[in-house]
Amino acid sequence: MTTEAQLASYLQHLSVERRLSPLTCKHYGRDIVALLGQAGGSALATLQIHHIRRFIAGLHGRGLSGRSLARMLSAWRGFFDYLGRQGMVTHNPCAGVRAPKSEKRLPATLSPEEAIKLVEINNQSGLARRDRAMYELLYSSGLRVSELTNLDLGALNFASGEVRVTGKGAKTRIVPVGAPALAAIDTWMTARTGLAAGEESALFVNKFGRRLSPRSVQLGIKRWAVRQSVNVPVHPHMLRHSFASHVLQSSGDLRAVQEMLGHASISSTQIYTHLDYQHLARVYDSAHPRAKKK
Repeated sequence: MTTEAQLASYLQHLSVERRLSPLTCKHYGRDIVALLGQAGGSALATLQIHHIRRFIAGLHGRGLSGRSLARMLSAWRGFFDYLGRQGMVTHNPCAGVRAPKSEKRLPATLSPEEAIKLVEINNQSGLARRDRAMYELLYSSGLRVSELTNLDLGALNFASGEVRVTGKGAKTRIVPVGAPALAAIDTWMTARTGLAAGEESALFVNKFGRRLSPRSVQLGIKRWAVRQSVNVPVHPHMLRHSFASHVLQSSGDLRAVQEMLGHASISSTQIYTHLDYQHLARVYDSAHPRAKKK
């Protein structure tokens, strides 16, 4: 089997058996194509750990960050594991190889005042009602933009104030929805009736009546932030970060935030504790007599 056929078989496995999203499969494919380029025609079964280390060193020298290389190594390991199970290779040359460390960057968040300013849309046109409902829901429940655009009409339960979300790996979770978001969605539902195409099941639709794309949400929220004078580069994931940070600051319940975000590991959620500490440090530096610079 050629390397191209091996890659195609693996991507089919990721899509059908592991049920990863098309975008995730695309990213895996891109990273493995980079591996094939580094291998330069050498058979994958002949690669050894020193080859992989040389590939990583070369890519790092070309400016790839430690985070990008760690993601790439993860894709390569998974590929070799799959080939091993299929009897196409005898070992995984990526086992034990680590990416260079890179500086950890904390996610950007909005202040509670900025978040509220962003989601307040008073225009009563149908699409403006939709946008307010989307932004309220993103901030209320910490959804990923792909989770938002994949919502169908039956996902929201107004009676219980909850939404059923399908996240990464096709895992389903139930997340609370706040009263302002519920009210905004209820207002949008009236407008949706005149906009949605015949049998369209999507909760949020575009001007043509079809399911809205994540890219449309990204562009729309960026434009709206400028109009609302929110003076930071806003993207949908920033509302997710803001949701997590604000809930954690108020409750201190890391496990609950993990479950609402749909993180498989609590280590992914712990970054928001650093945001909280960063806020405390700023307060300390500005308020404590011994911390003030002379």
